[in-house]
Amino acid sequence: MKKLFLLLVVTGAIISTNAQAVIKKELKKGITLKMPRTADSEMPGTRGAAVVWHPVQKKYYASMAGNIAYPMGVFDATGKLLSAETLNTDADTRGLWYNTQKKEIQGNEYNDYGWFSYTLDAKGIPVKVTTFLEGKNQPDVNSVGAYNPAKQQVLFLFGDEVLFYSLDGIETGTPLTINWGIAKNAKEPADEDETRTAQDYNYTTVVYTGIKGAELGFINTYDGQIELYNIVDGYLTRKLTLPSDASLNGTFNFSYTNGMFWLFNMEERTWTAYK
Repeated sequence: MKKLFLLLVVTGAIISTNAQAVIKKELKKGITLKMPRTADSEMPGTRGAAVVWHPVQKKYYASMAGNIAYPMGVFDATGKLLSAETLNTDADTRGLWYNTQKKEIQGNEYNDYGWFSYTLDAKGIPVKVTTFLEGKNQPDVNSVGAYNPAKQQVLFLFGDEVLFYSLDGIETGTPLTINWGIAKNAKEPADEDETRTAQDYNYTTVVYTGIKGAELGFINTYDGQIELYNIVDGYLTRKLTLPSDASLNGTFNFSYTNGMFWLFNMEERTWTAYK
């Protein structure tokens, strides 16, 4: 009888796990990166574009979105600003990533301005921007690129789909439809209040985590959480709750690097890490 009871308990756990496959986790606040300049400075920028960790330099690179004269900050692992207040992005930045093959920081710009790379000086400060891919190699003018090092691809969110581009700017494969708020094998929402659409999410930004089965990350601004989806089928696998004071925005201001999610507070002009 004991063996039968244990078998039923184990079997029940498997069924329960299969029916409710979404993992829930509470994220905790980590370091912050205070962007240079103030809101009253000349060309300060308003929205954060992205944060990227350089594993060789052991530094964070954070940029503002919207203009080549907007600030960029270089920070050490503790969040200390290392670059000058006058450092600019010198690119109309949207996405930023560390290319593991080239061992350099790259990014995509607004509209058809192309993709670029940074040349760093001996201290790891950007001193030159080079456009290595011209034209509009993205689905939308404000698309924020996310890099998948395993497949050497750049990913973009466009409506209900994630699109995949090779590093030579060619769209590859089939777009992945995202099943907003729905786990695989889950029942349909009981009413419309439980139904989620692309309008309930940050529409410029997808992040790539590299976590198996939870590779794609999005901000659900309706429910106030970060959600992770399987890159194979586009179904929800994890819900990550945030502290009540976390900043959630419908455009930009969201990034992932060095194993942490980053949210930008436009009033305080700070990127905050969550893990």
